[in-house]
Amino acid sequence: MTATAMSTIDTLLAKAEDRTALFGVVGLGYVGLPLAMELVRAGYRVLGVDVNPRVVEALNQGRSHIQDVPAQAVAAAVKNKTFTATADLGRLREPDVISISVPTPLSKTKDPDVSYVLAATESVKRALRRGQLVVLESTTYPGTTRELMLPALESTGLKVGEDFFLAFSPERVDPGNEKWNTRNTPKVVGGVTPNCLKAAMALYQPAIDRLVPVSSPEAAELVKILENTFRSVNIGLVNEMAIVCDKLGVDVWEVIEAANTKPFGFMKFTPGPGVGGHCIPLDPHYLAWKMRTLNYKTRFIELAGEMNAGMPEFWVGKVVDALNEQGKAARGSGVLIVGVAYKKNIDDIRESPALDVIRLLHQRGAEVSYHDPHVATLKEDGITLSSVPLTADTVRAADCVMIVTDHAAVDYGLVQQHARATVDTRHVLPRPGRGRGGRA
Repeated sequence: MTATAMSTIDTLLAKAEDRTALFGVVGLGYVGLPLAMELVRAGYRVLGVDVNPRVVEALNQGRSHIQDVPAQAVAAAVKNKTFTATADLGRLREPDVISISVPTPLSKTKDPDVSYVLAATESVKRALRRGQLVVLESTTYPGTTRELMLPALESTGLKVGEDFFLAFSPERVDPGNEKWNTRNTPKVVGGVTPNCLKAAMALYQPAIDRLVPVSSPEAAELVKILENTFRSVNIGLVNEMAIVCDKLGVDVWEVIEAANTKPFGFMKFTPGPGVGGHCIPLDPHYLAWKMRTLNYKTRFIELAGEMNAGMPEFWVGKVVDALNEQGKAARGSGVLIVGVAYKKNIDDIRESPALDVIRLLHQRGAEVSYHDPHVATLKEDGITLSSVPLTADTVRAADCVMIVTDHAAVDYGLVQQHARATVDTRHVLPRPGRGRGGRA
């Protein structure tokens, strides 16, 4: 090991030990802001970087735009000068650690769009100095860290593992989860070199209860994709089972609950209107794309994606059936959607199946309204809607009420009492003599 390597790694380790390291968090959304607050709580100073000036301004005034991050925490960190936000990418030269948590969406052809990662990498490259650790947290395909980021950063003349350090550590954020958060969710870390791993482990350790080292950034990248592919495949299976049971006249929820009594060899997944959020609908496609470049077809992954993507159409068909039973066509009928967030008790609509449901109903000529206690307004694909109050009058005014997201704050008894027809994709409506559940 060279003298330079000794000095740079030892300096970083010392800054981790006494909490004098300055963390830079690039991207202050659902991943970056909770991480920033945990780093502050661990005793670090944090420079938050975001290209949205409105986000930066609000945070510097002590306001939080993320439901899981209390405004009081942000305000206290700003007041104590342990957190500040900026839109100035030139300030990336200041931090000792740069954590990148930017979006990694899919293109219209389902290929990974790494433009945000590339833009962040270019900004880091322009500011990179000796002694910095760079960690990518954005979910992406195996090889991104080594194949895209490493060449760009080494083009500065600095050498990885000696002059600077590079690692991948996938985010595992579950918005709205009251049990598992940034601190107590185990964090996987893979470094490009042993020194990179050593630096990342030491610097994250004060803020994270348990760190899980793996042998490479590729292994860490694949861990996150495996986690969400596992969920996608199993949700696809249980969604298909819902269709099977519907055709057989069997209650799928009864079947699932009975199967779940087996104490081994079964893990409960539940059907629904599709999958949403930034992980399950997207992450498996990163792996599928990567493997296509290696001339391999990921059949399970692609089939599960097709199955889950088709569920909004299945449930909209149930709405059409419910309207037909009243002698009404979808065109001109009023449909009230209950819940548009991608999962319960949060305000996140990214990739929400409700968006597809609304689009499909509009295509059939239905007059769509929605109620969601967490989402006040909805703008998507040229459609602008505002949440309506959930009252006996609004429920009675609809020809059909469709429950898409099972928020806890919704009065489902009121829906059951006053709705002319219901389609329950989440198994939350009371059923006479059976409590909750039953077929739509």
